[in-house]
Amino acid sequence: MHDCSKDIRAYHDQQVTLPTTAQNQMRNRRNTNRDRLRNGLNKAENPAPKEFVSQGSYAMKTMIQDPDNDYDIDDGAYFLKEDLIGPRGAEMTVLQARQMVRDALDDGRFKTPPEVKLNCLRVHYDAGYHIDIPVYRTVVVDEVLGDEIFHELASSSGWKRSDARDVTSWYEDQRSKSSDAQQIRRINRDLKQFAKSRASWKGRMLSGFGITKLITERFRARAREDESLYDTMVAIRDRLDLWLVIEHPVTPDETITDGPEDAKAKLFRSKLTEAIENLQPLFDPDCSRETALKCWDKVFATTFFSERLEEKQRANSKGPAIVGVSTVLSGTAAAASSIESAGGGRHA
Repeated sequence: MHDCSKDIRAYHDQQVTLPTTAQNQMRNRRNTNRDRLRNGLNKAENPAPKEFVSQGSYAMKTMIQDPDNDYDIDDGAYFLKEDLIGPRGAEMTVLQARQMVRDALDDGRFKTPPEVKLNCLRVHYDAGYHIDIPVYRTVVVDEVLGDEIFHELASSSGWKRSDARDVTSWYEDQRSKSSDAQQIRRINRDLKQFAKSRASWKGRMLSGFGITKLITERFRARAREDESLYDTMVAIRDRLDLWLVIEHPVTPDETITDGPEDAKAKLFRSKLTEAIENLQPLFDPDCSRETALKCWDKVFATTFFSERLEEKQRANSKGPAIVGVSTVLSGTAAAASSIESAGGGRHA
């Protein structure tokens, strides 16, 4: 396979993973939203959350860049069960708890008011991103040998025993068991980026959570980043050929997919097959770097890879100036080296 390892690393670092500035913005948005909820609840003389817990791709650090700022930040609000008491002294229903949180968030400054979804509250922002706030209650049961503590989600079907921290812990456990804990997260992000690379796939493609589960099942660690990505793609496609059902990693008897003929899993499998076919020229012994990079462009629907080649060619074509020849030559070599390198520092 033609070696494009540095190019795949560069693509991940520059086009896929969130830069530090974006990560800081996400954190600030999350914290601002937490303050808004606390203040709204306090103003209405309602109970404050016992704690907030980040979850989903934000917590697992698998969020990827989005040109439309279509970011989904999941941030659970946990209340003590004994605090969620309605005006007549009865326990709050799931709807009452979610409405309480919605009303506290709706301070009149949103163009689109916060809305009650099936399993969370959603706060929309004009910039394009949104924050989902699942509402949980913490239940403490007196036991002979000590208190048992568990959590219940205000879901569409009632109070449901659940805790999103279990998913984050599961993912970290899977990473720790892999032979390259950093690479598995990078490949995870790359395949999520692939799944969002075409606008026509939006709403029809397997979820990021489903992709993450498949990554933990079929990740292939390799010394070369491009080989790891390719071999993982093949392994996942072969797995989906055998069975389209993707089981939930922490909730027994639940699946991420919808039955054995799930349309979104089928589409992901189909597009993986196309991508694998598009990469076959890389296995030709006479494959040129230009051809190889165009293949990766096709996979990710980008021009990033070909542009790297063009940039290097331009850097190499610059002739040395008459004065300070050694200095110019050194600068040109440094530029080429910089282009050839993975770029960036966000390799985690």
